Amino acid sequence: MPGLDYFSNTENSASTTVNQQGQSPVEAPESGVYFNPRLDPKNYLEGPLSHNPATRLRQMLARPGIVVAPGICDGISARCALEAGFDCLYQSGAATTASRLGQPDLAIATMNDFVGAAQMVCSISPSVPVIADADTGFGGPINVARTVRQYISAGVAGLHIEDQVQTKRCGHLMGKQVVSREEFLTRIRAAVIARDSIPGGSDFVIIGRTDSAQVLGMEEAITRLKLAADAGADVCFIEGVKTEELLRSTVAALAPKPVLVNVISGGLTPSFTCQEAEKMGAKIIIFSLVSCVAMVHAVRAAMQSLKKTGTDFSSAKGMDPKAFFEVMGLNEVVELDAKAGGSAFQEV
Repeated sequence: MPGLDYFSNTENSASTTVNQQGQSPVEAPESGVYFNPRLDPKNYLEGPLSHNPATRLRQMLARPGIVVAPGICDGISARCALEAGFDCLYQSGAATTASRLGQPDLAIATMNDFVGAAQMVCSISPSVPVIADADTGFGGPINVARTVRQYISAGVAGLHIEDQVQTKRCGHLMGKQVVSREEFLTRIRAAVIARDSIPGGSDFVIIGRTDSAQVLGMEEAITRLKLAADAGADVCFIEGVKTEELLRSTVAALAPKPVLVNVISGGLTPSFTCQEAEKMGAKIIIFSLVSCVAMVHAVRAAMQSLKKTGTDFSSAKGMDPKAFFEVMGLNEVVELDAKAGGSAFQEV
């Protein structure tokens, strides 16, 4: 696979990797730090936002303002997020596992589960970037590379890969275990190699995530993220950062790499607002469980009401079937059919 020689020793030697066009190799600096001039953030500062979601995400990262990505778990939550005006979505692993399998976030879902969810979500509004959880990459380097290729094919704009062991768990649960630094870096290198091997080039964003702060301490977490950035990660994601001061110091230590912060109500990280996170220097903020937790509350209440009253009239809140389908894109479907000369939906 192109680029393997570059990653033979990222920390200690300089080498080369094939560039996005598959032409002459991109020289790595003597430090051994990954470098691809085509992906320099400066190249994404000017011009209109691209219709390609990965390119658009890079433009958003390069330009002022924090990227806010609400966690979605299915088509309904994705539609609601888009209706609310969000211009980036986050496919949460925990939410995907819950919605597709009805299971907790304990490494139960497979790559196929995640890719299937991503294909559906990315098809709803193809130019809107979707950042997707990829857990540990679902195996060794070959599995990680396959995951990256599958996510790119599904239309995902970027993914994050973490340093937990294969039998991982939600980053806001206790008892986490992490792999060695080198195994983590192997995952990042594999992801970068796979991305850079896409014919014609890919702007796919690779996010390195560490869960080591709660296991090995903040100093080790920062070190791991610095090494991940050197290995080619475009964004750094520290899970479970517990205070404003720690988030600020993390951003400062990793500059100029953008930092992602994950906010889960009741989790390890305080409930920072988008505005607060931006002031602390974070570039991306995700709210992983915003949709699925809200769904639990709403569906619980609706089911309990139905059980008690024998009708769903109150929980429907006046939303009839047509109004529901309009949220799901009914008007766009009707319009397309009419433009094509169809007559199936002249009356709905």
